[in-house]
Amino acid sequence: MKAGNLFDALQPDAAEEQFSTLLEQAGFTLERIVSTGQASPPGFWYDQDRAEWVVLLRGSAGLEVEGEAEPRTLRPGDWVHIPAHARHRVAWTAADEPTVWLALHHG
Repeated sequence: MKAGNLFDALQPDAAEEQFSTLLEQAGFTLERIVSTGQASPPGFWYDQDRAEWVVLLRGSAGLEVEGEAEPRTLRPGDWVHIPAHARHRVAWTAADEPTVWLALHHG
């Protein structure tokens, strides 16, 4: 049995995003991501082999999806299912508080 708290060990001044794998089973990976003002590098787009379901738990972020005119603004409780190979990037994350994501990679 494993247990924990998704809001433990947040580092509000971390220079890099923090990725923690919480659970990994055949067919899926569940991870916590903590952002502190980071964004995807200019011109970089995620193009993942697996689908991703992500929920924002704390903070805020802008998510750009290729083909959409404006970034989606995500606030606590907002979730998005991103199909495999749907190009996307993080436009911004809150700089004044940690942004905590829960991401389920599957398929």
